Amino acid sequence: MIEPSQLIMAALGLPLLAALATHILGKMPDARDVMTLVFASLLAFTCWQIYQNVSAGGSPEWIIGEPLPGLELGFRLEPLGALFAVMAAGLWAINSVFAIGYMRGANEREQTRFYICFGIALFGAMGVAMAANFFTLFIFYEILTLSTYPLVAHKGDAAAKKGGRIYLITLVGASICLLLPGLIGVFAFSGTTDFIPGGVLAGKVDPITASVLLVLIVFGTGKAALMPIHFWLPRAMVAPTPVSALLHAVAVVKAGVFTLLKVSAFTFGPEVMQSAPATQYLLWLAAFSVVAASLVALRKDELKARLAWSTVGQLAYITSAALLASGTAIAGGGVHMLTHAYGKITLFMCAGAIYVATGYKYSQLRGLGRQMPILFLALLAAALSVTGLPPFGGMWSKYMLITSAFELGQHVTAWALIASSLLSAAYLVPIAIIALMPPAGAPYQPAEIRAEPMVRLAVTALTVTAIGSFLLFFLADPVAARLSAIGLPAGGVE
Repeated sequence: MIEPSQLIMAALGLPLLAALATHILGKMPDARDVMTLVFASLLAFTCWQIYQNVSAGGSPEWIIGEPLPGLELGFRLEPLGALFAVMAAGLWAINSVFAIGYMRGANEREQTRFYICFGIALFGAMGVAMAANFFTLFIFYEILTLSTYPLVAHKGDAAAKKGGRIYLITLVGASICLLLPGLIGVFAFSGTTDFIPGGVLAGKVDPITASVLLVLIVFGTGKAALMPIHFWLPRAMVAPTPVSALLHAVAVVKAGVFTLLKVSAFTFGPEVMQSAPATQYLLWLAAFSVVAASLVALRKDELKARLAWSTVGQLAYITSAALLASGTAIAGGGVHMLTHAYGKITLFMCAGAIYVATGYKYSQLRGLGRQMPILFLALLAAALSVTGLPPFGGMWSKYMLITSAFELGQHVTAWALIASSLLSAAYLVPIAIIALMPPAGAPYQPAEIRAEPMVRLAVTALTVTAIGSFLLFFLADPVAARLSAIGLPAGGVE
């Protein structure tokens, strides 16, 4: 029988082995792509085994050692980390099918380098998910940033290079100038960076010091894209769509909000979060981000740009959950991390398939659903989930977050989430409705569908994630129940 610590080793090692196999098989594209699918599937299976172990009450760990006195490099799983790991690994497997169809259909350059960086990025994501302490999380957080920079700049043109520079400078700059000082401050005041339910700072910092540390960490976690540290995300959409789909709908941005959830629950704790004056101001800023990003998305004609701004707003939902800091809110944030990942990766894959097949923008889609009905039905399902409508999983995560905000007296947050949901319906649902409607006036002129075999492969992947958004409507409650096992009290900021 495999020991839990060995499962952690496997989860960290498999993405690196995938990157190595990709390098070795670089001149044999078919074998390279098959091995990508094999390693992605093995990682998904491994993380599922870890999730099952944690759900049964286990706490698998693997401690490597102390590279610096008091700073331990190690890995330990609890329900929130196990959820992030299994989510990222499972969606990597599905997205790999999409990536093969997209990269070949679009005749993208340097495909071997692309898959190598993808594997290293998943290694970083696994380390973030499984980190036993803030120190280990920080190391893998930076690995994730550095490994995804070549993916953002993959196309190599002027726009890609500029987007990549903004991505790298913003995220590394925020980490070094803000997140690292926040980490050092936590260690200085508490004597540890370990993640412990209820936090390690209670009784060790005054409210002003807690506020300073909180501001450093919230804005230093640039991947969470809270305004004004959000501008890198729309510019990163110059990356190929598989990058946007997984890394900017799942692994990268979700690593950001996962970090905030983790630090809120396991470093600060509800008591310290409640006492810090900065918490209230950050909640108001998150509420503004939710609504403002939704309004910008409403005006975008290019599909990926519309989805990028949508992501900025949806991430602020999870940031709000971290700031509310109650057990119910943290669980709701974890569920939203999952439901939004399935909905948004479906939307990005739909946008990518439309781009490869036709190159159309939003304003050109009317009637295209006649030729691509499965794609636009999947898009509709994902749009309804991200909006928060039944019978899709996004309904329950939004319900949990909105009710938590009302229960804690945070009415501005609650109404901002409601307003954003209405705006989401306005800028997402019409994409599918317009495409599925018959064209007005002149008879419909069928679009030329390019790279049709590759598009069919991509549609297979996005159909699976759309079905996942539907299934999460029925699975959200057991996921929330498992997240509640981290042991936080129900109370939070009041």
